[in-house]
Amino acid sequence: MSDFLLHLISITGIYALIALALNIQAGYAGLLNFGHIAFVGIGAYSAGIGTQLGLPFVQASLIGIVVAMLVGAGMAALGRQLAADYWGIATLAVAEIIRTVAINEDQLTGGAQGLGNIVAPWSTGSQQQDSLIFTVVILLALLLVALMSLRLGKSRFGRALRLMREQPQLATCMGYPLQWLKCRALMCSAAIGAGAGVLLAYYTSYVSPDYLLSSETFLIWSMVMIGGLGNVAGVLLGVLVVQCLYSFIPFAKDIFNISSDITGALRLGAVGVMLLACLLGRAGGLLPERLRRIPS
Repeated sequence: MSDFLLHLISITGIYALIALALNIQAGYAGLLNFGHIAFVGIGAYSAGIGTQLGLPFVQASLIGIVVAMLVGAGMAALGRQLAADYWGIATLAVAEIIRTVAINEDQLTGGAQGLGNIVAPWSTGSQQQDSLIFTVVILLALLLVALMSLRLGKSRFGRALRLMREQPQLATCMGYPLQWLKCRALMCSAAIGAGAGVLLAYYTSYVSPDYLLSSETFLIWSMVMIGGLGNVAGVLLGVLVVQCLYSFIPFAKDIFNISSDITGALRLGAVGVMLLACLLGRAGGLLPERLRRIPS
């Protein structure tokens, strides 16, 4: 199996983990979190800082997950006094604050240069063998999270999230604490996002403030919306479609003699066109969510 194919599978798997984490918030609970990438960045930096301090893999990962969950709880607390759209802007501000701290804290985060030499505990020194091991680890993590997401969606908690999304007043009348539901959804999503960030940092052996760019959040949002909000299979399909498109653009550059300077713009533009086409022609995504209907 070629190194490029292993790389494509690994990166797609990591983005799928991040997208599944966002789906718990946006798909199940209907939360407009525009700062979702902050959870990934926290996990990635926990791996980088943990490596610099000599912390074991498990300990560094747990610290990142716990910190991300606390940030998620803090984001949920912001929603007490804010409407959904203003809360979405506030979460974007939180992510930007974290990115600014990462840029300016030279001693701990490496500043704008980031942190390198992040070596995974299962590294063997052979690039091809390490790529294969990473692919297996990422796919196993993706399988676990996908099964967990499916189980969560069918659980009482998942049904409560969907009720809160569709009929918040009815959910309140039935005794569901909406603020606590939002907090639990955010903390669960934060844990998965931070775990994906840890894998990303160990896979690339590097972490920088670029991992916290807001454009990454909107890319993940595009994947989820193209595939289908609230549908695990749809989210995975959306990630696969967007990643295949991202991988095709460099080949198209050589085929059609496109300048390297506009390759990045072409990627974002192609994703934007695809998202717009889905919104106009198939608003629910390629595989829309199927809600259970009670016969009248």
